[in-house]
Amino acid sequence: MVRSARVVALILGGLVLAVAAPALAQTATANLAVSATVAKNCSITTTAVAFGSYDPVVANATTNLDGTGTVVVTCTKGAGTRIDLGLGSNAQGATRRMSGGTDFLTYELYQNTGRTTVWGSGAAAGQTIAAAPSKAARTFTVYGRVAAGQDVAAGSYNDTVVATINF
Repeated sequence: MVRSARVVALILGGLVLAVAAPALAQTATANLAVSATVAKNCSITTTAVAFGSYDPVVANATTNLDGTGTVVVTCTKGAGTRIDLGLGSNAQGATRRMSGGTDFLTYELYQNTGRTTVWGSGAAAGQTIAAAPSKAARTFTVYGRVAAGQDVAAGSYNDTVVATINF
């Protein structure tokens, strides 16, 4: 029995040392730096300004033809300052024109529903926008107008305008 008591005492003593050993361990700490850079970024898409049918003889002899399209911008939070619209592929000077072969149908693009503020490019003519409050897409309406009374041939007329987001 004495021998068993010694074995049990040795086993228990070993267990006590094994459990007590971690309490005697030393530690050291260091800070691990973590960093990232978020770059300003924006994307831009558009939906066409489709005016539909222009009738220079009756419906649009004295009445303008209006249409709308959109510019959609998605920017990094805090980015985005101005949306510019170019003059188009068929412009003559500062006049926007849709080409229909040898004839041109003049039109204009505006920033507001009253069609009083022309939407162009640069600080004076582009549409200034607030910095993005989040990465959610924001939609801006483009208000178009084809002036009444133009003397043009029957056919399809079109133009391509470049939309640019400045950020």
